Amino acid sequence: MGVNRINRINEEVKKEISAVIRELKDPRIADMTSVVKVDVTKDMKWCKIYVSVLGSDEEQNSTLMGLKSAAGFVRKEIGSRLGLRYTPEVVFILDHSIEHGAHINEILGKIKKNGDNNA
Repeated sequence: MGVNRINRINEEVKKEISAVIRELKDPRIADMTSVVKVDVTKDMKWCKIYVSVLGSDEEQNSTLMGLKSAAGFVRKEIGSRLGLRYTPEVVFILDHSIEHGAHINEILGKIKKNGDNNA
Protein backbone atom coordinates (compact mmCIF):
# COMPACT_ATOMS: atom_id res chain seq x y z
CA MET A 1 0.00 0.00 0.00
CA GLY A 2 1.42 3.38 -0.98
CA VAL A 3 2.54 6.02 1.47
CA ASN A 4 0.21 8.59 -0.08
CA ARG A 5 -2.80 6.32 0.45
CA ILE A 6 -1.93 5.76 4.11
CA ASN A 7 -1.48 9.52 4.60
CA ARG A 8 -4.90 10.19 3.04
CA ILE A 9 -6.50 7.53 5.21
CA ASN A 10 -4.81 9.01 8.31
CA GLU A 11 -6.22 12.46 7.53
CA GLU A 12 -9.72 11.16 6.79
CA VAL A 13 -9.76 9.05 9.96
CA LYS A 14 -8.53 12.05 11.98
CA LYS A 15 -11.31 14.25 10.61
CA GLU A 16 -14.02 11.65 11.24
CA ILE A 17 -12.79 10.73 14.72
CA SER A 18 -12.80 14.41 15.69
CA ALA A 19 -16.44 14.59 14.62
CA VAL A 20 -17.35 11.37 16.43
CA ILE A 21 -15.69 12.53 19.67
CA ARG A 22 -17.72 15.76 19.58
CA GLU A 23 -20.90 13.65 19.25
CA LEU A 24 -20.12 11.38 22.23
CA LYS A 25 -22.32 12.05 25.23
CA ASP A 26 -20.05 10.50 27.86
CA PRO A 27 -19.69 12.97 30.77
CA ARG A 28 -16.13 11.74 31.40
CA ILE A 29 -14.93 13.18 28.08
CA ALA A 30 -13.78 16.79 28.45
CA ASP A 31 -15.00 19.51 26.08
CA MET A 32 -11.44 20.55 25.29
CA THR A 33 -10.44 17.24 23.69
CA SER A 34 -8.73 17.37 20.31
CA VAL A 35 -7.28 14.76 18.01
CA VAL A 36 -3.64 15.62 17.39
CA LYS A 37 -2.48 12.77 15.19
CA VAL A 38 -3.69 9.46 13.77
CA ASP A 39 -1.46 6.56 12.73
CA VAL A 40 -3.08 3.72 10.79
CA THR A 41 -0.83 0.71 10.22
CA LYS A 42 -0.15 -0.39 6.65
CA ASP A 43 -2.17 -3.58 7.08
CA MET A 44 -5.16 -1.53 8.36
CA LYS A 45 -5.39 -3.61 11.54
CA TRP A 46 -4.62 -0.91 14.14
CA CYS A 47 -5.18 2.81 14.46
CA LYS A 48 -3.35 4.84 17.12
CA ILE A 49 -5.23 8.01 17.95
CA TYR A 50 -3.26 10.68 19.81
CA VAL A 51 -5.58 12.99 21.75
CA SER A 52 -4.80 16.11 23.73
CA VAL A 53 -6.96 17.20 26.65
CA LEU A 54 -6.70 20.66 28.19
CA GLY A 55 -7.27 20.35 31.92
CA SER A 56 -6.01 18.68 35.05
CA ASP A 57 -4.47 15.22 35.22
CA GLU A 58 -7.76 13.90 36.60
CA GLU A 59 -9.70 15.31 33.62
CA GLN A 60 -7.16 13.86 31.21
CA ASN A 61 -7.35 10.40 32.78
CA SER A 62 -11.15 10.38 32.92
CA THR A 63 -11.32 11.51 29.29
CA LEU A 64 -8.95 8.74 28.26
CA MET A 65 -11.07 6.19 30.16
CA GLY A 66 -14.23 7.49 28.48
CA LEU A 67 -12.62 7.28 25.04
CA LYS A 68 -11.35 3.77 25.69
CA SER A 69 -14.82 2.63 26.72
CA ALA A 70 -16.27 4.16 23.53
CA ALA A 71 -13.61 2.58 21.27
CA GLY A 72 -16.01 0.01 19.84
CA PHE A 73 -18.56 2.67 18.94
CA VAL A 74 -15.84 4.88 17.44
CA ARG A 75 -14.58 1.96 15.33
CA LYS A 76 -18.10 1.19 14.07
CA GLU A 77 -18.66 4.84 13.16
CA ILE A 78 -15.34 5.06 11.30
CA GLY A 79 -16.20 1.93 9.34
CA SER A 80 -19.62 3.21 8.33
CA ARG A 81 -18.51 6.78 7.54
CA LEU A 82 -15.41 5.95 5.52
CA GLY A 83 -16.51 2.71 3.90
CA LEU A 84 -13.13 1.02 4.30
CA ARG A 85 -12.82 -2.69 3.56
CA TYR A 86 -11.12 -3.27 6.92
CA THR A 87 -11.91 -1.11 9.89
CA PRO A 88 -8.88 -0.88 12.20
CA GLU A 89 -8.97 -1.43 15.95
CA VAL A 90 -8.63 1.94 17.65
CA VAL A 91 -6.23 2.71 20.49
CA PHE A 92 -6.36 6.08 22.25
CA ILE A 93 -3.09 7.59 23.50
CA LEU A 94 -2.80 10.76 25.56
CA ASP A 95 -0.61 13.38 23.88
CA HIS A 96 0.90 16.32 25.77
CA SER A 97 2.23 18.28 22.78
CA ILE A 98 -0.36 21.10 22.91
CA GLU A 99 0.15 21.46 26.65
CA HIS A 100 3.92 21.53 26.11
CA GLY A 101 3.57 24.16 23.38
CA ALA A 102 1.45 26.37 25.65
CA HIS A 103 4.11 26.08 28.37
CA ILE A 104 6.87 27.11 25.94
CA ASN A 105 4.74 30.03 24.73
CA GLU A 106 4.28 31.14 28.36
CA ILE A 107 8.05 31.02 28.95
CA LEU A 108 8.72 33.03 25.78
CA GLY A 109 6.14 35.61 26.89
CA LYS A 110 7.93 36.00 30.23
CA ILE A 111 11.29 36.38 28.48
CA LYS A 112 9.87 39.04 26.16
CA LYS A 113 8.27 40.88 29.08
CA ASN A 114 11.59 40.87 31.00
CA GLY A 115 13.43 42.07 27.89
CA ASP A 116 10.98 44.95 27.46
CA ASN A 117 11.43 45.96 31.12
CA ASN A 118 15.24 46.01 30.77
CA ALA A 119 15.22 48.11 27.61
